[in-house]
Amino acid sequence: MEKCALVTGSSSGLGLEISKFLINSGYTVFGGSRSGTDLEHENFYDVELDLTSEDSVEEFFETVREFTSKLDLVVNNAGICEMAPLADTSLEQFELHLATNTVGPFLLFKNIEPFLIKNESHIISILSTAAKYGYPNVSAYNASKFGQLGFLESLKKEWKEHKIRFTNLFPGAIDTPLWDKMGTKFSRDKMLNASDFMSVFEFVVNAPSTIQFPELTFLHRDGFLE
Repeated sequence: MEKCALVTGSSSGLGLEISKFLINSGYTVFGGSRSGTDLEHENFYDVELDLTSEDSVEEFFETVREFTSKLDLVVNNAGICEMAPLADTSLEQFELHLATNTVGPFLLFKNIEPFLIKNESHIISILSTAAKYGYPNVSAYNASKFGQLGFLESLKKEWKEHKIRFTNLFPGAIDTPLWDKMGTKFSRDKMLNASDFMSVFEFVVNAPSTIQFPELTFLHRDGFLE
């Protein structure tokens, strides 16, 4: 039977690579993003999704429901990150990080429960090491990712009766187009690349359903960015 997956942030970067991989692996993929993508495939549905809007999230799931009532895989990937010292971080920037990275997953999962398959569905969240470790000049991002992790840990226990798998991925810095907008001086040679990330993602997705990976932290061999 054909498997169905939902991927947030599917328009570029990791979300786009994840969507391509899942399509090639035989999944029907529902990709959610604000900007849409050029990816075209008969098994890919490009659906508008703004995780900061409750109406948008509900409309997204109304569209998904037209095609399927079950989701085998959910990839919670969408997020934003801006770097700035605390003194230069506006309230608007801080609240936008929380709205996207913390409240967004809340709205997402609030609508997902009816689609879960008992003993089968797998939820993979792309969190970053910033969900567990504090970094300078990203207080808004750190706070939002710590908040998302706390939310997921609570949800995992609340949904225990569904007997589904939760995997939280904590990658170090990854060289994606996101860094083009950051204006940082970090060496990209010391970042993971998309193929590094995908090797871990593919391993997790293809592992037997009897195995659970509650969390995986992985970095470039040179360690954390400094």
